[in-house]
Amino acid sequence: MFKTLRPAGNLPFRFASRSCRGRQAYHVVGNVARRRDGVAPPPPKDPVAYEKEIYDKGLRYERPRFTFQTTKWQALAEERMSAEAKGYVVGNAGDGETARKNSEAFAKWSIVPQRLVKTDGLPDLSVDVLGQRHPFPIAVAPVGVQRIFHGEGELASAAAAARENVPYVMSTASSTSIENVAEANGVGVRWFQLYWPTNEHNDITASILQRAKASGFTTLFVTLDTYILGWRPSDMDNGYNPFLRSDNIGVAIGFSDPVFRSKFKAKHGVEIEQDLHTAASEWTGTVFPSLSHGWEDIKFLQDNWDGPIVLKGIQTVADARKCVEHGVQGIVVSNHGGRQVNGGVGSLGMLPRIVDAVGDKLDIFFDSGIRNGADIAKAMALGAQMCLVGRPYVYGLALGGEDGVSHVLKSLLGELELTLHLAGIQSASPEHLNREILIREDQL
Repeated sequence: MFKTLRPAGNLPFRFASRSCRGRQAYHVVGNVARRRDGVAPPPPKDPVAYEKEIYDKGLRYERPRFTFQTTKWQALAEERMSAEAKGYVVGNAGDGETARKNSEAFAKWSIVPQRLVKTDGLPDLSVDVLGQRHPFPIAVAPVGVQRIFHGEGELASAAAAARENVPYVMSTASSTSIENVAEANGVGVRWFQLYWPTNEHNDITASILQRAKASGFTTLFVTLDTYILGWRPSDMDNGYNPFLRSDNIGVAIGFSDPVFRSKFKAKHGVEIEQDLHTAASEWTGTVFPSLSHGWEDIKFLQDNWDGPIVLKGIQTVADARKCVEHGVQGIVVSNHGGRQVNGGVGSLGMLPRIVDAVGDKLDIFFDSGIRNGADIAKAMALGAQMCLVGRPYVYGLALGGEDGVSHVLKSLLGELELTLHLAGIQSASPEHLNREILIREDQL
């Protein structure tokens, strides 16, 4: 049912990672990623099998550990969070207008089911993205400071992503080092998200990228809309900025970076561990420098990263065209889930315009507002090749660590697969999943 991974035409396809039992190198044999000892990653699971598993257990009067009602994940997770953690993940810029637009935009589009579409199985959810075939059209979005939601934080999320055959995008703001997340992710597909220091710290940027490449991260996602944190009332009400505390929450990548450590010691005469407060403040100022890069600076990234580069935070056709001009391989149509600019345009509304302008020239990812399987179907029908899932998996993390994240991913994919199947949509390919299966509610 699913095709195997295949290398891009001229894009490198290699990754070296560590399993939980020690360092293992991986290479491509017969278009399948395999360990040097010949062991391939586990085959992708059929998402709908999760439903069958639950009903089979129900015959033995066993109820599931986690709810399948996607609208309840947030509220249940909030009950387990501190006020600071809740404010951080649930909060938005300003009064939340942008975030509301993200959510409301999905209801403006409706799926129009087709009947008597002869099928010989469930829909094929596999997609081609960045020169590889992936079994599912979602990835785990970059979310920082995950240890404030669960003690295992990014390690649990990275492990769950690998377990469910979903790419994991690691945030620069993680509370765990690059190397440890790679170890937890094992044979999984992993991509790295960069909060981009200014040019005076190009040596630090280069060091981060080198570490990511050495740890098996194959694609670079560069966030463009967060060179300073937005106006977030829920965090300010709690007086809470997780990056400034005297711990490694959100700053672990910096604290484990040899270039940053060397510069810090040269400046202050002590190791980071001897002055965590100052170190946290300086690292935060490095990755959130308050000032934006320019388009000309992309060349530095291209010179220091030999894999695909995806720019995250694109909201206009003009910027999407500039991405093409500067030779990047993909973009994420995103407004950071409404966390950065209040009063901004909803991402789903901009998606088809951007797809029409550049969809044949680079790969288009989508995030901001995905909450269920039908949302994924609609975003893909509007032209996204893959969707990033953010807050829902964080709620799963808060509810149950690795198992909670796995539950969210399996639930979203299971609902997506049945949504397509029952609507007569044979696959996640643009041949079948496209605007022809949608109608705007205001046109009815």
